[in-house]
Amino acid sequence: MNLYEKTAHELHELLTKKEISAVELTENIFSRIDEKESEIGAYITLTRDVAEKSARSVDEKISRGEKILPLEGIPCAIKDNICTKGIKTTCASKILANFVPPYDATAYKKLSAQNPVVLGKTNLDEFAMGGSTENSGFHVTKNPHDTTRVPGGSSGGSAAAVASGEAIFSLGSDTGGSIRQPASFCGVVGLKPTYGRVSRYGLVAYASSLDQIGPITRDVTDCANVLNAIAGHDEMDSTSTPANVPDFTKSLVADVKGLKIGLPKEYFVKGIDAEVEKSVRDAAKVFENLGAEIFEISLPHTEFAISTYYLIAPAEAATNLERYDGVSYGERIDGADVVDMMKNTRSKLFGEEVKRRIMIGNYALSAGYYDAYYLKALKVRTLIQKDFVDAFKNVDVILAPTAPTAAFKIGEMISNPLKMYLQDVFTVPLNLAGLPGISLPCGWTKNNLPIGFQLIGKALDEETILRAAFTYELQASSFKL
Repeated sequence: MNLYEKTAHELHELLTKKEISAVELTENIFSRIDEKESEIGAYITLTRDVAEKSARSVDEKISRGEKILPLEGIPCAIKDNICTKGIKTTCASKILANFVPPYDATAYKKLSAQNPVVLGKTNLDEFAMGGSTENSGFHVTKNPHDTTRVPGGSSGGSAAAVASGEAIFSLGSDTGGSIRQPASFCGVVGLKPTYGRVSRYGLVAYASSLDQIGPITRDVTDCANVLNAIAGHDEMDSTSTPANVPDFTKSLVADVKGLKIGLPKEYFVKGIDAEVEKSVRDAAKVFENLGAEIFEISLPHTEFAISTYYLIAPAEAATNLERYDGVSYGERIDGADVVDMMKNTRSKLFGEEVKRRIMIGNYALSAGYYDAYYLKALKVRTLIQKDFVDAFKNVDVILAPTAPTAAFKIGEMISNPLKMYLQDVFTVPLNLAGLPGISLPCGWTKNNLPIGFQLIGKALDEETILRAAFTYELQASSFKL
């Protein structure tokens, strides 16, 4: 097995035993990037100098006989909407094409304390608005399993980098499924933590009540290690939870005996691909064979989740993106006066999907429509949250498809926004409810495309979904899914 195919914890063991060096590992991954990047397009910016310096420092530490941390010396990638001091953070938008933040996002700062090797910043749908990474202002990222297909979005670059061996792990962000859906499409593991579990400070805001940073990894163990590194309260983020952060690796126990797992009937409906449904139901059978109890449950307001999300998220986006006016920072296109300059800047430097969501958001917030749309959406959001509260009175976790299909063709849905939005049908409810969810592989289509399923947990109960995911992964690996 090549180094670029190994997990972070496997590579950590090789580093500690001095069987490989961090410099050797970093060179191996950059060789892989040189080989695959022109085909995949996972990155916007590569940071070779930063990476090589980090790798050398890790090797020096090892040579002194010092212990290294779990992620120390491990090559990783960062989604390009997470601020990195001194490194361009573009949000895949022409309006921020040359923006270099003066500070680090808290999650990145916390991760940096483990001294991983940061390879670069990954591509995404512009300002994280999209589910295919076709909306990037720079280029389309391709799925490593089939380069005619999308990697998912908006964290498509982060997922594609891990799946193609161009990074060992990555950070993504999830507003309506943007970690879990690309993880499913690319056949890797992606975790959306509970809202507030990871600081949003320095994550360029899309929808502030929904956004959450999380890991994309090769396996569940790596997911727990990365979550350990980035989770925790942050005074710079008023929505950050003060709850204690457990050692998530202690939940990696292969035991689901007696675990109550709910299958929501609303997630197995007309429109879901037959191969996806079979793989997900087969995953439920694996859990049942391992001693878990399976129950059919109902989340009755699921049918309203998409319309609710696509009112709340664009409304928050319209407000958050008001700051990009060509005045304080970012790119500008001059005009006859200040108003003309702002019009030129925003109309020519924002992409079509971003402009679409700004217009939807402003419409929903406008006088005469606020009560009819935005306020009503907030009320339905409460009903969706209550559905989960009621369900978790009877089950410990919920098992569902991550997406209704496997990866679709590039260009297949980009001209039909409503069809594209429906791809989020199984992921957005978690964001609306603020719950944790993990997507992991559970099979393949006849076209050799990965299929993923998600485990949904109670608020601040990442430990249970990690335990269930770890148990399934161990069992499934024997079947070579």
